[in-house]
Amino acid sequence: MAPRRLAALAPLAVLLLLSSCLAAAPATAQQSSSIGDTVVFWGRNKAEGSLREACDTGLYNTVIISFLSAFGRGSYKLDLSGHPVVPVGGDIKYCQSKGKTVLLAIGGQGGEYYLPSSQAAADLDDYLWNAFLGGGRSGVARPFGNAVVNGIDFFIDQGATEHYDELARLLHSHSNGGVMLTATARCVFPDQRLQAALATGLFSRIHVKLFNDGRCTWGRRESLEKWAAAYPDSRIFVGIVASPEADRDAYMSHKDLYFDVLQFINKLPNYGGIMVWNRYWDKKTGYINGDVF
Repeated sequence: MAPRRLAALAPLAVLLLLSSCLAAAPATAQQSSSIGDTVVFWGRNKAEGSLREACDTGLYNTVIISFLSAFGRGSYKLDLSGHPVVPVGGDIKYCQSKGKTVLLAIGGQGGEYYLPSSQAAADLDDYLWNAFLGGGRSGVARPFGNAVVNGIDFFIDQGATEHYDELARLLHSHSNGGVMLTATARCVFPDQRLQAALATGLFSRIHVKLFNDGRCTWGRRESLEKWAAAYPDSRIFVGIVASPEADRDAYMSHKDLYFDVLQFINKLPNYGGIMVWNRYWDKKTGYINGDVF
């Protein structure tokens, strides 16, 4: 997928242009002018609008539906914060027809999930495959109808660490690895909840959250560099909040984002782009569209 240019981030584009001129090197200017792909989490507030609307903005390459928030206890819960579920299937197909990748995140910031055993991992794999991916089995409802998400994001922010590596291997075994796996990790390296899963080498992307963790207010660049070095075969995304209302301490202006992080991180060979938390805040502030300043 072609990198996104900063034309959509007008104020930040001016800043990058200035820094590129100071560098006085065309190759460096070209490298510094890209923020890569943009990923956004959707499904956290009904006021954010529909999934189709998010895709129609043209601001995002990937939309992550969040969350399958309960599993491991024999039942499953899809929490979309009041969004009606029925239209989502059609919206998934629409977004994919526009070249967007659509993922489903499992986990989240609640405490209703865990994998107590290998059998629980196998059960979750079976459920995900038949309810949201390319499978289909009698007795397993498909909340999004016959729409098929591109893959699964591991947003494991609570609970025990065991058996997520087994889940990753099981998901990857479907369709000869055709299920895309990504992970949304805490900033401080390593993230113990995801360490075993990431060690499988099956994750194409790692979204590193520079928020919801006071330990990451400082040393953002160093932490991202550790993630990139540890997983050279995964694309590393810089996870940011789109509004100070989401996390005042972690929020970065466009200027701070560039000078503190992007001017260094976007030169790494496995830099992937920016992950935005979340569509509601981004719609409210216009952060990715450049309307904040």
